Amino acid sequence: MKKIIFSIATLAALTVSCVNESDDYNLDRDLPYSVPAGSLLTNAQKELADQMTTPSVNLNVFRYFSQYWAATQYTTETRYRIKTRNIPDNHWNNLYRDVLGNLETAKLAVNNEVKPSDVSTADWNIQQKNKLAIIEIQELYTYQILVDTFGDIPYTDALNPSIVLPKYDNDATIYPKLITRLNAALANLDDSGISFEQGDYIYNGDVHAWKLFANSLKVKLGINLADVDPALAKTTVETAYADGVIMTDADNAKFNYVVAAPNYNPIYANLVASGRNDFVPASTIVNAMNTLNDPRRAKYFTLFNGIYKGANYGYANAYINFSHISDNIKQPDAAGILFESTEMKFYLAEAAERGYNVGNTGEYYYNEAIRNSFTSWGLSTADADAYLLNPSVAYTTAAGTYKEKIGYQAWIAYFNRGFESWTTWRRLDAPVITAPASALPEAEGVVPKRYTYPVNEQTVNGANWQAASAAMGGDKLKNKVFWDVN
Repeated sequence: MKKIIFSIATLAALTVSCVNESDDYNLDRDLPYSVPAGSLLTNAQKELADQMTTPSVNLNVFRYFSQYWAATQYTTETRYRIKTRNIPDNHWNNLYRDVLGNLETAKLAVNNEVKPSDVSTADWNIQQKNKLAIIEIQELYTYQILVDTFGDIPYTDALNPSIVLPKYDNDATIYPKLITRLNAALANLDDSGISFEQGDYIYNGDVHAWKLFANSLKVKLGINLADVDPALAKTTVETAYADGVIMTDADNAKFNYVVAAPNYNPIYANLVASGRNDFVPASTIVNAMNTLNDPRRAKYFTLFNGIYKGANYGYANAYINFSHISDNIKQPDAAGILFESTEMKFYLAEAAERGYNVGNTGEYYYNEAIRNSFTSWGLSTADADAYLLNPSVAYTTAAGTYKEKIGYQAWIAYFNRGFESWTTWRRLDAPVITAPASALPEAEGVVPKRYTYPVNEQTVNGANWQAASAAMGGDKLKNKVFWDVN
């Protein structure tokens, strides 16, 4: 994080492409290689999608935190042994170094591009501003993940190569800055022109689509702020909604993997290509969906002896004795989702209940979110409408407050989106998820509310780590990020 660093994938690409038979080639070892902005963008997008999609317990345990998956034999992470497993270090490094580092370097590359002779100055200026805005939006999305994972993080000092030991910013001060930067990026997006002609594997350079994504990120930031800064939350959500947000699956922000190694989906890599059987669905989610007779079970799980059977979370489980993760989720070319319309509709349901002007009621968006979830998994709206007739699902009769209703159904819908599920659960305190009796002492009896800081930060950036830890009330799993007030 201390310097802008190319990731291994980028360096490998450079090694392949930089070939010259001249005897004096590469004599100056200090000169940087020239990497196209599009290549840096591609690498950052893939690293981001990989990190948020992978089920590797060395990188991402959010599916465990939401008790979607259980372990077969290696239960350490389901019992919340996080710090000594270097999971925070890997998450931190992948996002700061491989995502933010590549994006920041891509900005430099864009600024060094030379206008082709057949492109007008006006068109070139629009295109370059669009490129920089798109890079900026992805940086802000990544910072949001880091704040929501750790709390206080390096922000002001981050990515500054002249600062070796960056200070940590108060997490509550970062969110307003992200919103300000998002507004500036949106102002710089001009969909009358083009952006990246190659390298953008999320939206293929579609400027209008990036506008929808940026506004959707604004909604997410605003909703997370709702309990701590209601005024800023309301204006942020309302202005974003009015400007256009992701409302259909066609507009989802997703990274499209391919069927061939090494660029297939990391779920396929871990559950199929690895030849390992480390995961099974947890009884927490399976039993909840069984109670509701939820048709999405067939999309999430396989049958075991004619029923859907989940495993005991926090304990070792025999792979052959339970349902398995469905083949729908294990496809090599399944997309890695960064933002989807189902997610947006749950946010709008919450926003409407909070009195924000978002065009319709909480019940309307709740129903639409569930319908969207069904159709995105290949089920019909008729299936969804039948499900919504269940008194335990119907908005007017389902148990609990609006937070509990929305939180419960969002938890079911986000089955393959562990980070979003964990974030929504922390904000809405629904559904009720408890730590297993087998949880390790560092969990202090609760499901983790944050990642602890990387061990490397303790050893290398110790003074700033100590200050941040003290500000968080201690570097503990049970302590909360600023917006998690209940």
